[in-house]
Amino acid sequence: MTFSSSIAVAPHRLPLFGHVVSLLRDPLRFLSSLPAHGDLVRIGLGPVTAVAVCDPDLTQELLRHDRIFDKGGPLLDRVRELLGDGLVTCPHGMHRRHRRLVQPAFHPSRTADYASVMSRQITEIAESWRDGQVIDVKAQMHALTSTVTAATLFAHSVPRPVLSRMLRDVDHVVRALMTRTVLPAPLLRLPTPGNRAYERAITDLRAALAEIITARRSEGVDHGDLLSALVAAQDEDGGGLSDLEISDHVITFFVAGTETTGTALAWAFSLLDQNPPIADQLHAEVDSVLAGRSACFEDLPRLPLTRRIMTETLRLRPPVWFVTRTVSEQTELGGHSLAAGTTVMYSAFTVHHRADLYPEPERFDPDRWLSDVAKASARGSFLAFAGGARKCIGEDFAMTELTLTLATLAARWRLHAVSGNDSRPARSATLQPRQLNMRVTARASITPQPPDRTRPAAENTDQTS
Repeated sequence: MTFSSSIAVAPHRLPLFGHVVSLLRDPLRFLSSLPAHGDLVRIGLGPVTAVAVCDPDLTQELLRHDRIFDKGGPLLDRVRELLGDGLVTCPHGMHRRHRRLVQPAFHPSRTADYASVMSRQITEIAESWRDGQVIDVKAQMHALTSTVTAATLFAHSVPRPVLSRMLRDVDHVVRALMTRTVLPAPLLRLPTPGNRAYERAITDLRAALAEIITARRSEGVDHGDLLSALVAAQDEDGGGLSDLEISDHVITFFVAGTETTGTALAWAFSLLDQNPPIADQLHAEVDSVLAGRSACFEDLPRLPLTRRIMTETLRLRPPVWFVTRTVSEQTELGGHSLAAGTTVMYSAFTVHHRADLYPEPERFDPDRWLSDVAKASARGSFLAFAGGARKCIGEDFAMTELTLTLATLAARWRLHAVSGNDSRPARSATLQPRQLNMRVTARASITPQPPDRTRPAAENTDQTS
């Protein structure tokens, strides 16, 4: 066993800045280069030295032992400023209780009701586009997913102007998280205009949620939404979630449901435009199943290619592209001793782009998920929803929304990129293109057919994790 100081250091580290310049300038190239230097590699996140875990088996070990590799590190510390102690950011000591209390809100029995809400909101967006219109795909997808998330969270009990302000606050904070992750802590406390705007956005968002939760408790009515489930949640001794805890979870779901899902959809349309044969196959599937109408919950088992396209998009461009954790006690990982307090980092992007796991990793190939052998071998190396006890609680929710959205929009529209786009990743906590404008073209009119409600939406056999 060796000590962490013997772990190889990634090249081109700069004094004070570490690898921040490389990470911000070309994060995907930097992350892809790390496995060549070892299963564990030391990198500099500004003044903080972190150990990047590049091996999928060691990454799974990290995820399984969430007490030892607890939530923390520069990125999580910044995210916690927004999310508080939601399921994504709360420490190990709180997580099990919160997971039990929140789990009923994501019980499979509720998915069909959520899907109905999703379908209505997706249809509104699909019908709002005009033939030949050039749209900002990122903005459109974030608007769609924010509307869907708000409807499933609040069941339309919150006025649209309030939701719009909340979305702006969330967007402002998420855009600033990446830069704040690598800046020295003293700079974050200076009364600069940027710091004041960041703090004001969080304060305003929290104040709006406090009013919403207070009103919902006083009503005492179950609206059939996520907020009602959180308010009603009780553990074995009859205790429930406090208003602050509910606020933390609501912000977590709002951010995850808007930022990550919207970003994945934007990448999907970009990748389909770059791969016309796959887009043609998608249109053939949705024409066969939907015949021009919107997708609904009962259609999901008959949209396997649509789901594979979203799975491959999440592999190629995972919205949550790196995560930091903190070692809670001295431990061993990959033959190296890691002291308590060590920051460790893993990247879904790094693992997803290993050629030994995913042949031709840069190729957009939804059919790589067809083989049972391929799915089984990749099960531990597909990290779009993390893994272990802290695997994303909303995975089924997200995949349902992604599949319904892609199918409904593809049934009516084809999107083509216009000139002047910038597909380089933005400096953001989520992996998203800097600019993505596309022209929407109406597809041939097909007489819509009603959904086949005689077929149950059984468990999809094309699941990846």
